[in-house]
Amino acid sequence: MNDNWLDEIKWTTDGLVPAIAQDHRSGRVLMMAWMNAESLRLSVAEGRAIYWSRSRQKLWRKGEESGHIQKLHDIQLDCDGDAIVLLVEQLGGIACHTGRQSCFYRSLQDGQWQAVEQVLKDPTDIYQGTGA
Repeated sequence: MNDNWLDEIKWTTDGLVPAIAQDHRSGRVLMMAWMNAESLRLSVAEGRAIYWSRSRQKLWRKGEESGHIQKLHDIQLDCDGDAIVLLVEQLGGIACHTGRQSCFYRSLQDGQWQAVEQVLKDPTDIYQGTGA
């Protein structure tokens, strides 16, 4: 496979594109992260979600520390070419570094953000002191 498909993506000035990870069965939005051309190319090659960590300035293979790998089932590009949806199987059932299924676990209720999803596993048990 050649890399011409990457040319259809409208990258930010930083060379990134937002990527939404969504459970391929339930449709639940699990998380949002950023990808660059290298992380997207590697995701396709390895069949797993690989992101670009803006804070660490390096590739981030989802699950490399936690074991919560995202197995890639499909990649979809939106109509404007500036956002990607990754349809994934979330191994271990936890996508968020807080130990929850989804990073989108807070809901606006009476003017305040309230946690509406339980912690499935204590983050200190997931990362064994290494941090998220």
